[in-house]
Amino acid sequence: MTWHLSLENIAGIRQGDAHIEPGVNAVRASNWQGKSSFLAGIKTAFGTAMPLTEGQSTGQAVLQTDDEEITVELERTNGSVSRSGQPYLVDEYDQICAELFAFLDEDNDIRQAVRIGENLEALLTRPLGFENIDEQIADLQTEREQVERELERADQAAERLPQHQQRVTSLEEDLEELRAERDAIDDDSAGESDARDELSELRAERDQVATKIERLETTAERVRETVTGKRAELESLTVPSDADVEDVLESLHADLRDIERDKELLQSVYEANKRVLDEGRAELLTEVSHDMLSDSVTCWVCGNDTARDDIEAQLTALDDRIADLQSQAAETRDRVEELEAKRDEIKEARRKETDLTDRIGDLGTRLAETEEDLESARERQDELESHIAELEAEVDSTEDRISDLESEIKYTEAELTDAREELEETETLAEQREMLEEEYDSLTGEITDLRTRKEDVKRRTREAFSSALADLLEQFDTGFETARLTSTFDLVVAREGREAQLDALSEGERELLGIVAALAGYGAFEVSQRVPVMLLDGLGGLASDNLQILVEYLAARTEYLVLTAYPENEGFDGNELSPSEWQVVSHEPDVGPA
Repeated sequence: MTWHLSLENIAGIRQGDAHIEPGVNAVRASNWQGKSSFLAGIKTAFGTAMPLTEGQSTGQAVLQTDDEEITVELERTNGSVSRSGQPYLVDEYDQICAELFAFLDEDNDIRQAVRIGENLEALLTRPLGFENIDEQIADLQTEREQVERELERADQAAERLPQHQQRVTSLEEDLEELRAERDAIDDDSAGESDARDELSELRAERDQVATKIERLETTAERVRETVTGKRAELESLTVPSDADVEDVLESLHADLRDIERDKELLQSVYEANKRVLDEGRAELLTEVSHDMLSDSVTCWVCGNDTARDDIEAQLTALDDRIADLQSQAAETRDRVEELEAKRDEIKEARRKETDLTDRIGDLGTRLAETEEDLESARERQDELESHIAELEAEVDSTEDRISDLESEIKYTEAELTDAREELEETETLAEQREMLEEEYDSLTGEITDLRTRKEDVKRRTREAFSSALADLLEQFDTGFETARLTSTFDLVVAREGREAQLDALSEGERELLGIVAALAGYGAFEVSQRVPVMLLDGLGGLASDNLQILVEYLAARTEYLVLTAYPENEGFDGNELSPSEWQVVSHEPDVGPA
């Protein structure tokens, strides 16, 4: 279970190695001793980073686990760094999940977003873009359609099964009666002549041809009826043009981009000026005169004298304009969704038109073949009737009856063989119904899960955020009561019963919320099943006792936890790593801090 990591020219480490034990692993040292570089080495071995030491042309990270030895080599060519060797995480999806939700160093995207108060939806749902959900749904739908066709055949077979069973029973009874009658005929005086044998065979063939003609006539009539129905269905089908829909959609998308751009621009102007006024820092931009009724300022945009109240009124009007743009964007999105649904309906109508046309063509071919077979069978029937009439004159009534019986016996035996084979095939097909129904339900469930995948992940992410935060808030003495992720993934904090700005929190509180947000994705995407290690760095804003609580909480959720610590931090219950024997950039003469 112990890992061994060896680094050469990775980040600030020239040469160094250490053992990583299950549980907590603390890299303890002062600044510029290689703590963060060691975590960068782990990221290199896992395939999420390529931090080749500045000025070096090659470097490598070797990770020895119980199961394998992973070697990742870095090389600088023409100013860019390339990687060779297979890292621990090969799939890009796993690498994205690790970088976002497990490798919680100071540069973690989610922690940075929380620090500056950015919306978290794009980051917390980024792995979904690598799951190819639409392609998976299309493949599953194709597979389900095939299963549905097979299930329909199995259902039809089950409906026909009693008829086939009855037919076999009836033929067995008929054959028994025919054989009994044949045995009862005293035919001692008459032998089986060639004429009688031939007559028997011709009669048997005639009966088979008659049955074949009847079957072909039924088939031809059924195909004609089907063709008529399909043609009527095709004629009644209306396939509208989607040219106008596509043009309107393109225009609406352009409008939506313009609205979003305008809103973002106005929002930036509003937030910057609002912050200046809210924090009382107008003197940074202009001169401020404090009067009895209101502060007088020089407008930092136009240079004219004005009152603080007037500027606030302008900001209120600007906020209203932003709200109007938001409303316009929502209305435009609704219209886009409506038109996209209409476009999908048109595509479905076109697909149905193509299917009907192909089906009619196939049925036409089948009808022509059936009619050709029918004509041949009728010609053969006429030939047999003529030949049989000639032979019947050559045999007496007894021989006629014997021939008839033998013919009927042969025909019945052939019919019974066919009936038994058809019964066996029908039973086999009918027995597949339960298996096909389970497979159909399973595919439907998979399709449903994929269609709701994004919303489920969002929901689980918000739930995981709330759960993790609730666990930690019980142990941390924070300046806020609670926090939550909204349905649009904005981070909202409550202090003293009211919503508070993130920038009003302490550095440590923002770092704590950033880690909790990353843990939400860690749970929602089940990262621990594919990434057995979690990294923690850049937590100078947390007090030592709070860091202890956080480390215990994270260690319970991962197999290996590796973090950085300063000498003054209290000891952790785990493996202590000292970089004292590592060769780091900061130890070299005439080289500044790394």
